[in-house]
Amino acid sequence: MLTGRAVVSLGPGVPLEVREYPVLPPEPDQVVVRIAMASICGSDLHMWRGEMPSLGAGAVVPGHEMVGRVHALGANWQTDSLGRPLREGDRITYSFFNPCGKCWACLSGTARCPNRYSRRAPADEPPHFHGAYADYHVVKPGQWVFKVPDSLPDELVAPVNCALAQVLYALHRIGVWVGDTVVIQGAGGLGLYACAIARVMGASQVIAVDRIPDRLALARAFGADATINLDQLRTRAERVQFVKERTEGRGADVALEVAGVPAVVQEGLEMLRFGGRYCLVGNIVPGAEGAIVPHDIVRTSREVLGVVGYEAWVIPRALDFLLRTRETYPFHRLVSHRYSLEEVNRAFQEAEWAQGQGRVTRAVLVP
Repeated sequence: MLTGRAVVSLGPGVPLEVREYPVLPPEPDQVVVRIAMASICGSDLHMWRGEMPSLGAGAVVPGHEMVGRVHALGANWQTDSLGRPLREGDRITYSFFNPCGKCWACLSGTARCPNRYSRRAPADEPPHFHGAYADYHVVKPGQWVFKVPDSLPDELVAPVNCALAQVLYALHRIGVWVGDTVVIQGAGGLGLYACAIARVMGASQVIAVDRIPDRLALARAFGADATINLDQLRTRAERVQFVKERTEGRGADVALEVAGVPAVVQEGLEMLRFGGRYCLVGNIVPGAEGAIVPHDIVRTSREVLGVVGYEAWVIPRALDFLLRTRETYPFHRLVSHRYSLEEVNRAFQEAEWAQGQGRVTRAVLVP
């Protein structure tokens, strides 16, 4: 019987293991994918540190950003989610967290399902390959599947179903108007995508905020007009003033939080003009508190929106965005380090931005 490797997490603080599992034939509504590349996302690091609950009980296969080729199709899969013929060997990307379709949020037609994590299962439960860090992944009923253009390399496609899709949807939801000034809080993977997307959506000025010089330099390559180094402008007042000076005293039209740090929220609000729009994406750690001044929302008519998840249309548009801009922005520089499955513990240690100072822009596992 064909077998495959899978990385297994037993909880924070416990070294990740590589185990072998049988590769089972797909059920009618499943697709077995041979993984080509998988990324280490910020939320994977949060779970690895123990800041967030794991996506399942007991031993689980971590990871959710990935790209691969169809290994075997279930009987009910003839096309991708856009109706294009799907065959073995086709390269595909697909959603990982899907709405349940049966809760109050889903019935309202939004992407805000509280059950979007509920379909994860322990590694020992067939079909075993429930996460990205493995030789194979089993796509289950309800997941959206899209064929990938041949001209896009795996390095560009692996983060599409999370980092890129999430930022694209967030900026769509909060709205970027032609001529806007957009502040991006955090210049990691999501922040770099956000710089480019905001520019393509019509922003006249993009300002990126981070403390790591290499990230800020990369943000400029991805479309940022100006950058704020937290170690140079050390106070909140200085940083807010910097934004005000670049906007004739008004403040920014939009601010996007992708730093994952609660303390930046009040600062982002203060950087906005009256009636400005603030979107939170990165603060996903349960219980992590940050102080805000409600007056700075109400009396200034600022809008605040939290976004997690996205709708099905986002993935094909993300692929189209990459096709149209791959010569404009240096997407190839986002993946800085490659590791084998057996090197997964080293990959996480070196990708740990909180202590590694951002030397690894984005780490990927190549089975």
